[in-house]
Amino acid sequence: MTRYINLFTDFGFKKVFGTEANKDLLISFLNQVIPDRKIADLTYKPTEQLGIIDADRKVIYDLYCESTTGEKFIVELQRIRQVFFKDRALYYSTFPIQEQAQKGDWNYRLSPVYLVAILDFLIDDDETGNVKVEVKLMNTTTKKVFTDKLTYIYLQLPLFQKKEEELETLEDKWYYVLKNMSALSERPARLQEKVFTKLFEIAEIARYEPQERNIYQASLKILWDWNATMETYIKEGYEQGMQEGMEKGIQQGIQQGIQQGIQQGIQQGIQQGIQQGILEEKKQLIKKCFLKGMSATDTAELVEMSIDEIIQIFDELRRL
Repeated sequence: MTRYINLFTDFGFKKVFGTEANKDLLISFLNQVIPDRKIADLTYKPTEQLGIIDADRKVIYDLYCESTTGEKFIVELQRIRQVFFKDRALYYSTFPIQEQAQKGDWNYRLSPVYLVAILDFLIDDDETGNVKVEVKLMNTTTKKVFTDKLTYIYLQLPLFQKKEEELETLEDKWYYVLKNMSALSERPARLQEKVFTKLFEIAEIARYEPQERNIYQASLKILWDWNATMETYIKEGYEQGMQEGMEKGIQQGIQQGIQQGIQQGIQQGIQQGIQQGILEEKKQLIKKCFLKGMSATDTAELVEMSIDEIIQIFDELRRL
């Protein structure tokens, strides 16, 4: 077992950034990622957000908090690339906007909303530049920011390649620990700031109670299984795509059909395979949590599903 937790697990991420006792770590991180907003304090808000009416779809954030001056911050950890991830981020950001609506007379003034996404992939296939990508609404004619009330920040950690001796800024150091924490055997010499003293104490697995270690191991297994599932279904999707591409190519014209069929088959095979694999892994983990007597609340947090969904699955398992 490694000495420090993997911050790309759901448990590890929320252990470090998602508790009141450790909010100084989140404040330090956000102040580096969003330098134009200096956060003095944060209040954690419910991560499950409901729509205006009961029929609306609800969302569950990884972290959702508000500063003392009213800014809203959604922080998301995303391990696997999704086809409509940008659309999902846009949808998520509408909830902090809607909740600011006031009854009666209101001048529509809004507090800024920030969505910070920590990614283990590139946001675009052709993105080979900066680790941090900041997106705002822009006037396409003047190239000036149209409003500062909505900002998306994508952190593409695969692009961060600095070694320990190359770390200079506090922002660099945060990216380094996010990407490399689980591979470290001791605290790096260049990370001597007080915030990292606390971080490495919190991240040391040997300090955890047995129940916490069990939850972490389950969360880690999800990460491993997702990685294995992705590799498997990419391979199977590619093979399926090749076959479907060949068949369509023969019907529509050999050269053109093969190219179009391969591309479509690869995309369909990968997406369907990944989604089916992830769903099956979640079902198996929920069953294990149920058999171990874990609460619906802990299980929902671990598998990133709503408590209502977990309670329904638990009820089905009790009837078996």
